[in-house]
Amino acid sequence: MSKAYLRKNFHEACWDEPMIYELSTPGTRGILTPEVEDEIVALVGEASDLLPQNVQRKSPLLLPEVDQKHVLAHYIHLTQETMGSNVSNDLSEGTCTMKYNPRLCETLALNENFAYVHPDQDVDTIQGVLEIYYKFEHIMKEISGMDKFSFQPGGGNQAVYCAASVLRAYHNSRKDYKRDTIITTIFSHPCDAAAPATAGYKVITLYPDERGVPDYEALKKAVEETGDHLAGIFMTNPEDIGIYNPNIDKFAELVHSVGGLCYYDQANANAFLGVVRAREAGFDMCHFNIHKTFGTPHGGEGPACGAFGCREFLTKFLPKPTVEFNGEKYYLNYDMPDSFGKVREYFGVAGVILKAYSWAMMHGVEGMKECAAISVLNNNYLEKLLLSIKGCGEAFLGNGIKRQEQCRYSWEELYNDTGVGTNDINKRINDYGIPWYWASHHPWVIPEPMTLEPCETYSKCDLEEYYQALKQAAEEAYTNPEVVLTAPHKSASHDLANPEDLDDPTKWAITWRAFLKKHGDQYTKVK
Repeated sequence: MSKAYLRKNFHEACWDEPMIYELSTPGTRGILTPEVEDEIVALVGEASDLLPQNVQRKSPLLLPEVDQKHVLAHYIHLTQETMGSNVSNDLSEGTCTMKYNPRLCETLALNENFAYVHPDQDVDTIQGVLEIYYKFEHIMKEISGMDKFSFQPGGGNQAVYCAASVLRAYHNSRKDYKRDTIITTIFSHPCDAAAPATAGYKVITLYPDERGVPDYEALKKAVEETGDHLAGIFMTNPEDIGIYNPNIDKFAELVHSVGGLCYYDQANANAFLGVVRAREAGFDMCHFNIHKTFGTPHGGEGPACGAFGCREFLTKFLPKPTVEFNGEKYYLNYDMPDSFGKVREYFGVAGVILKAYSWAMMHGVEGMKECAAISVLNNNYLEKLLLSIKGCGEAFLGNGIKRQEQCRYSWEELYNDTGVGTNDINKRINDYGIPWYWASHHPWVIPEPMTLEPCETYSKCDLEEYYQALKQAAEEAYTNPEVVLTAPHKSASHDLANPEDLDDPTKWAITWRAFLKKHGDQYTKVK
């Protein structure tokens, strides 16, 4: 588009699609597999005989019995109900970087010479895959200043848990067993508190000062009170509200002064690729969500990667195996007696590593720096547009600190004026073809929050379209609030009469259709 265009007549597909199991007809097959020849059975026996009795199923696996045509139709219908999020104006997943994923990278990962490789193959047969791991690790080392990386963690949460495990192994190796406390900040990602807590650490959370920056005086007090029980600090920077901590080096210096280690959550690094590094900020460990920053599809704990890096003195504690090169061949190193173990099977999601490596190679050093520059430019341009909307504000506005790759906005003024809040605005923009934005982690420290991250893949026109949709919804809140409060009107998703039901697992359902069947007419029907 040469100019921003607000889709006022948008209407999302609404197929009222049944669950795949509801399409099932006993005896229907999408493909007929041949019976195993008698000669093969005689040679290798029955496959079921190879399984211990305690892991054999007592009943057949419940799978839908649907022919190919209807399987294809079913999933096409579902994709048409998603607004095409990978290519739509979906800058709305603040803190989690939803960007365009280049089709070239997808094509490479689906190539049969790569896609059918299995991690249990002999290493001599996967030299090319291991070479990609090894070379991408060197790219990550250059970007971060760390000395070694593991791609085993399946997402950011696992990477943070990996950091907590490395931290414990390090302190235990020094017989420093009393270090049982982690410091984090309220605007760091919640996994920076949750993962260490899951690993058994006590967690102290720092709140911001009047500028929105983590309170350095509060840090000094926490360090003094914990003393030699402090294991380290886990923090995101820039934080989830888009503010870069100007005291970050002082934080690291203070924690180091009492024997603690410093972990840098760089899950989305769009703002500083090729600009600043964790090492120079004084950090000992860090991670990148390469399924965010490096142009691969967003996924958590599954088709994803929380690339975990550390400095030399911590490398022996990394999860095993690591990918190494002896000058002649690549190999998997399991000979790591000080390793804390594993956080998942194998050594990382190969398809994600290949896509991220391809993305990095396509951009090069200067291209990645340009990504960072455009991300910050886009964010500041969108900020200027949105703050012109009546009722829209921003957390810690006027604190003298430029926002980086994202902003935490607030519809508090709009809510006080009209009774229309962030959840209502969020649903109304669906009617203009804009996916729901992310508000904030809980609890909402900033009232009626909205967090947007317009990374480098969005054009000036995209930003202006997004602004127009929010502006239209805000104007409607002042002139015709009912149309916003009853939204969405043209979407495949709908509102719940009792949203608190979602906190009750007994009331959950896989699809909207199934939810309606389970709960009846108390919920809004398709509009």
